[in-house]
Amino acid sequence: MIHPGQLLRQRDLYAGKELGQNFLSNPGTAKMIVEKIGISIDSRVLEIGSGLGALTVPIAQIASHVMAVEKDSRLIPLLEQVLDNENIKNVEIINKDIFKVDLKEMAKDKKLVVIGNLPYNISSQILFRLVEERSCIEKAFLMFQKELAKRIIASPGGRDYSRLSAVVQYAADVCFVAQIGPSSFFPKPDVDSTILRFNFFETKGFNQEQEKVLFNVIKAAFSKRRKTLKNSMTGGEFEFKKHFVVHALELAGIDAERRAETLTVEEFKSLARAVWETS
Repeated sequence: MIHPGQLLRQRDLYAGKELGQNFLSNPGTAKMIVEKIGISIDSRVLEIGSGLGALTVPIAQIASHVMAVEKDSRLIPLLEQVLDNENIKNVEIINKDIFKVDLKEMAKDKKLVVIGNLPYNISSQILFRLVEERSCIEKAFLMFQKELAKRIIASPGGRDYSRLSAVVQYAADVCFVAQIGPSSFFPKPDVDSTILRFNFFETKGFNQEQEKVLFNVIKAAFSKRRKTLKNSMTGGEFEFKKHFVVHALELAGIDAERRAETLTVEEFKSLARAVWETS
C-alpha cells in the first residue's frame, strides 16, 4: 500500500475536510478488516467511499466483483492508478454520490455486502438509507467515529440511546467488530473509529406504510428528548395533537410521562401501531 499522503501529493491534492475524508493508511489494519468481514468469491460487494483503495484492493483480491462508489472525482485517477498497479480488473468504479445510486439495481439477483469507511459528516444519513433499502442488502460492515458507534448500539435508558439507535435496531442485528486508533488513518482523526456489523432483516407485521409511520413516531419522540412523550410528540414536524398523542400512548400501554430514551424498539412498534390504527 502506497501511503495516501504520498498519493495525494503526486497530484497536489489534499484530504477534504468538507467531505470528512480520513484515508486508511495501515495495510495491516486493512487486512484485518477484510479478514473479519469474511468475503467470499461469490460476494456482491458495494464499497461506499472507496477513497484511495486501501480496502478496495484486498476486497477485490477475494470477491469476483466490487462496485466502488466514490463521490470525490479528484480521487478517481489515483484510485485507477492504485488498481492498475495491483493488476486488479474486477472493480467497477462509480463516481457518484451514494445517495444517487440505485441500490436495488446494483443488487439485481443477489443481495449486497456493503462495506465502507464512512465520511463522518454523513454517516447517520447513509445508515438511514441502508435501513430503508435493506431488502437488497445481506449484511454491512461500516466504520464510524467511536461516539457515533456507541449511539448506534446503545440500549434504552441511557443518554446514548437515540433515534438512530431505535431505527437501526428495528431493522438489523448489530455487533461490534473492531476498534481502530487514529494512527491507522491519514490525516489522523481526533478520535478512535469503530467497525460495526449489521445483519439486516425484514420485520414481520409491518408493511412499507406502517414502517414509515414507525420512523416518524421515533423521530417525533426524540425531537425534544428532554421532554415527556406527550409533549415531545405534540406539534412539530408531524403536527400531532396532544389529545391524539395521549390516546395513542394509552392504546400502546405506555405512560405518557416517560421519555423517548426509555422506550424499547418493541414499545416503539406498539406505539406506531396505535398511531396507525387511530389516524
